[in-house]
Amino acid sequence: MRVTRPMLALSGAVAILALAGCASGGKDEAAVPKEVTGSLEHIAAEAKCKPNMQTDADTIRQAICKKGKEKYILATFATDRGQREWLNSAKDYGGYYLVGRKWVAIGQEKTVTSLQSRLGGTMEEGSEHMNPGGSHNSGSHHG
Repeated sequence: MRVTRPMLALSGAVAILALAGCASGGKDEAAVPKEVTGSLEHIAAEAKCKPNMQTDADTIRQAICKKGKEKYILATFATDRGQREWLNSAKDYGGYYLVGRKWVAIGQEKTVTSLQSRLGGTMEEGSEHMNPGGSHNSGSHHG
């Protein structure tokens, strides 16, 4: 059998995934809990936040929360599609987003990163080039 470049690339990717699988299973996995789900009030309670409701509509519910001196936005969505459409347009303005199933927390990087230990979810970063130094991204960029 002749080995071609695509076959080499595929076998290399498989080897990398196998090594990554062997190396995982430590502190990192324990650091991110299972992702919370539920109403805005439930997610806010998990985040230890008393939500200050800003928007209470059928498609999106949004509140301001405080974590120490920092504020962040917590939003829940009626549908996965509505959440993704909202995220796609919101990320044009920069910022940091902790994204769960039908919910998002938006704020300073350190604030939403610390929320991840309570809420789970995945971190996403907005496009800094659209609003460098703007209100969401505090003028710094890591990456």
